[in-house]
Amino acid sequence: MTSALRHRNLPQLLLQSREALMQRFRPTLNEQGVTEQQWRILRELLREDGLEPRQLCERCLISSPSIAGVLARMDEAGLIHRERMGHDQRRVKVTLTAKAQALGARMTTIVEQQYAQLEALVGVQALQQVYDVLDTLLNRLDPAAPPDDQP
Repeated sequence: MTSALRHRNLPQLLLQSREALMQRFRPTLNEQGVTEQQWRILRELLREDGLEPRQLCERCLISSPSIAGVLARMDEAGLIHRERMGHDQRRVKVTLTAKAQALGARMTTIVEQQYAQLEALVGVQALQQVYDVLDTLLNRLDPAAPPDDQP
């Protein structure tokens, strides 16, 4: 049977690429005792500490029901503080503990070494092209982004 589909399955290719990359990073996460979701949250809070759970959901691509459990486990592990915001007691701000900051510093060094290995494997220019293409794809698929002059 011949398929009428003429395009490759881009979502599948992106998933396969993600899995191939995560196979390189997963051992480090496991050694450091953090899950993939926890690392995404930790990494985002290292960039900008003091975010609300809804912001973490958006930035880390974690569903609202899931983030509650992930944050609870991170709180129990002593990695984050959650505190009510003074101006609105319904809102919560999530910040890193000193323990998480130390973990983040350790992991940043290891992760940067892994990125250097990735650059050596595929080439700095090729990796930059991947970043550029993915940025373009995301920007053009984002309905909130202003339209480009190019199709």
